[in-house]
Amino acid sequence: MLFVWISKCVALCFRLLKMILSTEDQRSAILPKYKVPVDLVVDHSLQVDVARSENAVQANMELEFQRNKERFGFLKWGSNAFDNMLVVPPGSGIVHQVNLEYLGRVVFNREGILYPDSVVGTDSHTTMIDGLGVAG
Repeated sequence: MLFVWISKCVALCFRLLKMILSTEDQRSAILPKYKVPVDLVVDHSLQVDVARSENAVQANMELEFQRNKERFGFLKWGSNAFDNMLVVPPGSGIVHQVNLEYLGRVVFNREGILYPDSVVGTDSHTTMIDGLGVAG
């Protein structure tokens, strides 16, 4: 359900961006000078089809991508449409670790302007990154 909601948000953002960028004058007047980066970490499903075998993880990941091919393709497209959006697909590592080691910046510095990092999460992933001081 959360995945569907996120996909709808990406689609809405693209539609708004397309409307905003319809003319060069609107582009320079409306788009912010400092774009806030967006990192979307897609966690795996809780569905297990293969168990007790050496290739269980690989087989389950392949089935995950087959089932959600359209959704993952859409999110990949969204990450290419927005120059400040990164999509981290399932299978890239433990979500807690990805957040802590790769995405948690704590403070951004854009041309001397400092602003805090933030996170929106739905479970314990949020509290893990909060330990660094990332507002969530």
